Amino acid sequence: MIKLGLTGSIGMGKSTVAAMFARSGVPVFDADAVVHRLQGPGGRLVGAIEAAFPGTTGPSGVDRARLGKAVLADAPALKRLEAIVHPAVAEERAAFLHDHADAPIVLLDIPLLFETGGEAGVDRIAVVDAPSSVQRARVLARPGMTDEKFEAIVARQVPNAEKVARADFVIPTGGGIAETEAAVATVIACLRDGKGG
Repeated sequence: MIKLGLTGSIGMGKSTVAAMFARSGVPVFDADAVVHRLQGPGGRLVGAIEAAFPGTTGPSGVDRARLGKAVLADAPALKRLEAIVHPAVAEERAAFLHDHADAPIVLLDIPLLFETGGEAGVDRIAVVDAPSSVQRARVLARPGMTDEKFEAIVARQVPNAEKVARADFVIPTGGGIAETEAAVATVIACLRDGKGG
């Protein structure tokens, strides 16, 4: 099995690219989706997060806006949150890998791959990349997003240029869908042929 890590800064089109891999038959582990499930209604992290950050949860699970306010500009608080979330995500990832042990390639969609040291757990790395103007427009179009929030998120992430420099594959997402789909097909073909980047 080849474990391909997929990453990229916010708004670079990672979810779209992960869906392309899935449509091509590559099993995809979506770390963000796992976090949403763990923090959603009845999620197993809701109690621990409420205990650490009182008032940030409710009947719908974690209130992401409230939790964001509690941790975004507070590095020690963010570390406390990561200490709750990251081990649970790692357990889910291990179960996913076990369940797909026969797959020749699996995709691990991990937004903070470099920031969390996750590159040590993958065989190859693909980074999605788009011009910063496209990234900004995509992110600011999201409900509730502001320039301030966007800048705070970007400041916590490894710059995309550095991610691109450290990647085995770069998948462009700033042009048309056909260009991106062709890049995904090339990555899959290279991995299946053993070229690996």
